[in-house]
Amino acid sequence: MDRDEFAARTETVKQRLYRTAYLYLGSEADALEAVDEAVYQALRGLRKLREPALFETWLTRILINECHRELRRRKRLAGEDALPETAGPDAYDALPLKDAVRRLPEELRLVVILRFFAGYTQAETAAALRVPQGTVATRQRKALQVLRLELGEEEQT
Repeated sequence: MDRDEFAARTETVKQRLYRTAYLYLGSEADALEAVDEAVYQALRGLRKLREPALFETWLTRILINECHRELRRRKRLAGEDALPETAGPDAYDALPLKDAVRRLPEELRLVVILRFFAGYTQAETAAALRVPQGTVATRQRKALQVLRLELGEEEQT
């Protein structure tokens, strides 16, 4: 893959990458920075891409690593892994849902963000997280059960 093809393919997935980063980090500025850094790292490591057909999955994995790096940095600075309260993409803006997703364990939260808010398929999510598709299905089911319980309890209180 040459740089022109890289630029064209990156441009087609940039919105999806931003949405993923935003939902993961909860901040527009941090999401933009994470996407920019992921694209930069991908361009630097373009020779490492063995299968151009898996470009989007590969780039998403780099983005997830950047998001993890940012969360670790926040944790060091703030002493806790708190996400800032900001307005964001439409479906995620409902406060009870946002809070419930934020409270999920990281492995479940990632599956929910990629599958339902960023629009990745189960296969794409599995590839991006480097886990079997069955694991994604199990984590998705578990996350949805937890969210139903939490959101159901909130409605009753």
